[in-house]
Amino acid sequence: MKKRLLSVLCVTILSVATLIGCGAKDDTPKEKVQEEQQEEKEEGLNLEGHSMMVYCGAGMQKPFQEIADVFQETTKCEMNITFANAGQIQSQITTSEEGDMFIAGSAEELKPVEEYVTGQKDLVKHIPVLAVAKGNPKSITGLDSLTEEGVLFIMGDVEATPIGKIAKKALSEKGIFDQINIVANTTTAPQMATVVAKGEADAAIIWKENCKVDGVEIVDTKDLDTYVKTIPAASLKCAADKEALDAFNEFLDSDVAKEIWMNYGYEIVK
Repeated sequence: MKKRLLSVLCVTILSVATLIGCGAKDDTPKEKVQEEQQEEKEEGLNLEGHSMMVYCGAGMQKPFQEIADVFQETTKCEMNITFANAGQIQSQITTSEEGDMFIAGSAEELKPVEEYVTGQKDLVKHIPVLAVAKGNPKSITGLDSLTEEGVLFIMGDVEATPIGKIAKKALSEKGIFDQINIVANTTTAPQMATVVAKGEADAAIIWKENCKVDGVEIVDTKDLDTYVKTIPAASLKCAADKEALDAFNEFLDSDVAKEIWMNYGYEIVK
């Protein structure tokens, strides 16, 4: 009887010890485990032989090309990017019915091709600003200053670019559009920044990120605060490689992609 009790007691002690061992706290930090899992996932993502065709607004060429290059280097997926203004991209999508994704300057730019969009998500904020030549030689303080004599203003193409539409709307709602000396219209925001930097125009309404060029500075004004837009990534129904599209959509949510956007002056959508 004593031998039997002793045997039961030993089994019980062994079971308790096993349970305690199983429930012991893992000394491996949670963050380290997640990091290792992410590394394993990235190492296992091989899209060699796959390809993507992406349309992107010309004003976002530098950050988006870098994002695409990193994705291609990491996954071996061939990235074919077409940079153009919204009007040109919309026409190409409806005419060719080809392409996997459209990175638009604003949600409004997706409306003409909405029948081709199967899903979309917001990436970063598109912030319009009043840009002037470095040193602000004409002492421009806000939109009202654009009506002063001698101020030369350059504006984006209203029919083809989101920034052109925003500029006209902002100036019209302020009631000064007809009082401004518009010397030229361009098809992309980067072109306007270059013109202002060269001194060929005194001011322009462009995207904040396009001011990262020598010879241009931003006027400290709240006149354009209500015109901030959001850049969406729209997946297209004519996508030819769904596996690559899904992988790239996931990559756009990564810290790597977000950091690239921020390095170019964009604000991430929370």
